[in-house]
Amino acid sequence: MQILDDRQIRQKIRRIAIEILERNYGEPEIVLAGLNNNGMGFAQYLLDELLPIAPANLKITLTRIRLNPANPVEYEPVVEMEAEALRGKPVIVVDDVANTGRTIFYAVQPLLKAIPKKIEVAVLVDRKHKSFPVKADYVGLSLATTLLEDIDVQIRDVDKMAVFLN
Repeated sequence: MQILDDRQIRQKIRRIAIEILERNYGEPEIVLAGLNNNGMGFAQYLLDELLPIAPANLKITLTRIRLNPANPVEYEPVVEMEAEALRGKPVIVVDDVANTGRTIFYAVQPLLKAIPKKIEVAVLVDRKHKSFPVKADYVGLSLATTLLEDIDVQIRDVDKMAVFLN
């Protein structure tokens, strides 16, 4: 069952982009850190929405955090940006879906070593099955689902974006 279509996703991306600017007013730089593939795709859409509406003096940087969501301790999560470049800056961890919070919880670990100014979380879909102390600061859609249901986000390499509940 489709729960979000392309138009709705674009509206949510725009709203989240505006919220990011509002909550980070006066910052000289914001870092968007996309998780793996879909998170990075969502972060790229956020960046594309932010650039035309951001103040001219605001630098917005995009980076990727790589980790294995199925087994986050298999290897150390890797941020594709030097720790020094993150120091003292607001970092927004971006993912498509927050389910138990485990992936985001482990993704934040390397960021803590960089000592950012703050870490926030942006997700397109936030599910209510948290097993880890993770709260999404920016949410496109919040859903209460059963543990057996699956969320399928089609955001990369598609003509029309969509989110399905299976």
